[in-house]
Formats: sequence, C-alpha cells, structure tokens
Amino acid sequence: MLTRLKLSLAALLLSAAPLWAQSDSISIGMVLEPPNLDPTAGAAAAIREVTYANIFEGLTRFGPDGAVLPALAQDWEISDDGLRYTFRLREGVQFHDGTAFSAEDVKFSLDRARAEDSTNAQKQLFAAISEVTVVDPATVEVTLSEPDGAFLFNMAWGDAVILSPRSADNNATNPIGTGPFRFQRWVQGDRIELERFEDYWGEAPALARATFRFISDPSAAYAAMMAGDVDAFPNFPAPETLAQFEADPRFSVIVGSTEGETILAMNHAHPALGDDRVRAALAHAIKRQEIIDGAMFGYGTPIGTHFAPHHPDYLDLTDLTPHDPDRARALLEEAGATGLSLRLMLPPPSYARRGGEIIAAQLREVGVETQITNMEWAQWLEQVFNGKDFDLTVISHTEPMDINIYARPDYYFGYDNPEMQRLMTELRATADPEGRSALLQQAQRLIAEDHANGFLFQLAKAGVANAGIEGLWENAPVPANDLTGVRWRQ
Repeated sequence: MLTRLKLSLAALLLSAAPLWAQSDSISIGMVLEPPNLDPTAGAAAAIREVTYANIFEGLTRFGPDGAVLPALAQDWEISDDGLRYTFRLREGVQFHDGTAFSAEDVKFSLDRARAEDSTNAQKQLFAAISEVTVVDPATVEVTLSEPDGAFLFNMAWGDAVILSPRSADNNATNPIGTGPFRFQRWVQGDRIELERFEDYWGEAPALARATFRFISDPSAAYAAMMAGDVDAFPNFPAPETLAQFEADPRFSVIVGSTEGETILAMNHAHPALGDDRVRAALAHAIKRQEIIDGAMFGYGTPIGTHFAPHHPDYLDLTDLTPHDPDRARALLEEAGATGLSLRLMLPPPSYARRGGEIIAAQLREVGVETQITNMEWAQWLEQVFNGKDFDLTVISHTEPMDINIYARPDYYFGYDNPEMQRLMTELRATADPEGRSALLQQAQRLIAEDHANGFLFQLAKAGVANAGIEGLWENAPVPANDLTGVRWRQ
C-alpha cells in the first residue's frame, strides 16, 4: 500500500512539472495570418512577425531592447556633415536561392524602395536618400539630401530589408532573403513553415524548423496551448486566462511592452470628423481604463498621444482628454453634430473587437451611434487602410517611433497640419539628442491638442510559452518573432 502511494505521488508530481522537450523545432501561435510575405510591399505587422530577422535582413536591425545593431552591414562611417553613410558589408553572404549577396543588392533594394512607383508601405523611411553608389562588392555609399538623425534607425525597419533582384518580384509568396531561416511552405489558412538555412553567414540558430500557426479565436488559442499544439504564443489573444498559465509550472507567462499605440482612428475626410470639436467630443466620451480592463483584462497603459510610454521622450497627455461625457455632449451640440451616426470598422485582433464594443457603448452614452462591421484582416487593409473607406476604426500601430505618420496627409486617417509637417522635417535634420527630444515632445502635444485621433492605450506584449523554451523576446521594439536566439533548455 505504501509503495503504491509513493508511485501515485511521484506520478502526480511528474504531471505537474514542466515537460521540457528535447527538440530542434518549435510551433509559434499567431492571431493573424499575413496577407503576403514581402515586408517591402505590405503594411501588415503579421508579415514582419514571420519574416523579420528570420527570413530577411537589412543593413541594420533592432535588438530585443530596441538598440540598433549591425546586420548585413558589419560597420559604417558617417561623414562630418551627416550626408554620407559608407557601409562595409559582410562577405560570404548568400541568399536562400544560392545567389551571392553584394553591394549591388543594397543599391537595388534602396533604389526600389524609394522609387516613384514604390509600393513600400513606409516609403518615407527612404525619403532623404539622394543617391546610392556601389564602391566595390563589399562597400556601398548612401548619400542623403539632408542630414537624417534617424537614418540608421530607419534602416533597421522590416520595410528596409535587402532583396535580390533575381527573386524580389516573387517574395509575396516565395520569400527569399539572407536570414538564418528559409521559407519552406505556406498552407493558406493554417500555417507557414520555415527551416534552418545551412549556409547562413552568421551563427547557426539552435532551431532546425519553425512553424507559425494561425489561431485567431481566443478560446482556440487557449486550447492549443493547453494541448501542446503550439509551443509558444508570443502575443496571446486571451489575457483573461493568463492567471491559469501562471499557476501551471508547464508554462511561462512573458509580459512586456510593445510599440503598439492603440487608437480610435478617425477619418478626417468625414464631414463631421473633420471638425476638431467633434473629434474632441469622441475623445472625452472614451474611458480608457474601462477599455483596458474590458478588452485586455488590465494589460495596457493609457496614452494621450501617439507615443510609447517607455520612451524617454514620452509626455503623459492623458489629462488633456479626461473622460467627461457632459463635455462631449456640449461639444457635439456646439458643432451641430447631435444625433451623429458613424461606421466603426473592426479588424480581427481581440483588442479591436472587444475594445470596439466597449467604445461603441461609451459613444452611445453621449448620443453618438455606431454601426459595427467586423472585418477580416485583408478586407480591413483593402477598405480601411488603402481605400480610406471608413469613419472610425480601432487599430494598434506597432511600428517603432511612428509619430511621423501624422505628417503624411495621404495616410489613411487623413490628418493634415502644416505645423506637424514642419516639425517632422526639422526632426529629420536634427541629430542632437536634446533637440530631437524637444521636437518629439512638441509633436506629441500638437496631435493631442488637435485630437488627431482617439488615443487609447499602449498595447502590452503578453505571451505564453512552454517553460522549456528560452530566448523569446520579452518586449517588442518592432513586430517580430525573432527566432535567432530561441532554444529548448537542456
């Protein structure tokens, strides 16, 4: 009897202990499926979540702490006037199709990204480039039309990766880069599979295979983690279940920050939303903490402008638009916008679907009705982001330091303020840290006082992983599931 009791206790302890797989493969859960796999021809963050640092590389890259690090450029020199960057490239680098990497590929990629007919979603990253010159196969010189204090930072974005002319046109469905993993297959609606690139120029990754599985439903995501169908879900869509995972020794919960400013985007082309008083009314109708608690179960930081709270230049401007329904009603009446009805388009992420329902209820309290349309990601990109056919939408902008989108009148929400455009032009030409900080803070205050959008919260990075996995990013300085340092504990 005693022996049987010992055996039962041992079995119970074993079942509760972390089960660390001795494996060289990993399965990663993602909420959204990428619309394509070319980060130079699409705005969706899901593209970069698969490809950044795994398939594609740029001259520079972001580290897990947001630092700008060498990538295909091993080092560089900057001229005294800040107009000429000379990059010394790594030698012996190959693309996944066996093509040798050289300075010609850098020139091709940068010229293509800044061309008049470029489809790059972040074309402004390359606006300061006036000429790209091949010095020799391992050296390229980039000349700017004006100093750009963020140029090396810009070159680390996923939109600035280096492509081969031989394969660039097919990267949407068959991505070929220089990274440590190469594309193997894409089963539409289900998964993308990568395998280790054995001829990679750098340190070989510990993982031989990686699968990205697309699970948009929060309940299905929870079930997949519990069943072990996925090993990690870095951006877990069911935050209400995180406490259960924290109490289970088989899992680790990884909570960090992202660059994701979650906003109620307003289409300034709409007759009512072009009026600052109406935008201010909607902002005062919003109760940020209620949205964070209801949609994100407390995970998230309230914001009053389009800037990340963890950045040293952040201004907390939430007090400019406190929750004030009476003020909202008065502003709507003053603007002649009582009885307003607006279309609210919601993409698939739970922060948008859940948050949108809460926002709709808050707006209803001040007399604004909304017609909610739940959209799939491709439909949202086509109709809202590209077509600008919307009134309101809830979206998290996960690109790093992207306040400059408010200097682009043609951007999907259509904010057009010459003062903002002047500030961003001056920022590009400023390298002095104190000068840049002052300009960034002026820009934050300007868009907050203009009520350019409804600023909600900074998206937290709340993920779940098998406890045997190490090397996943805690924070997300850029949308990425960088697998270069991921391994199973031995």
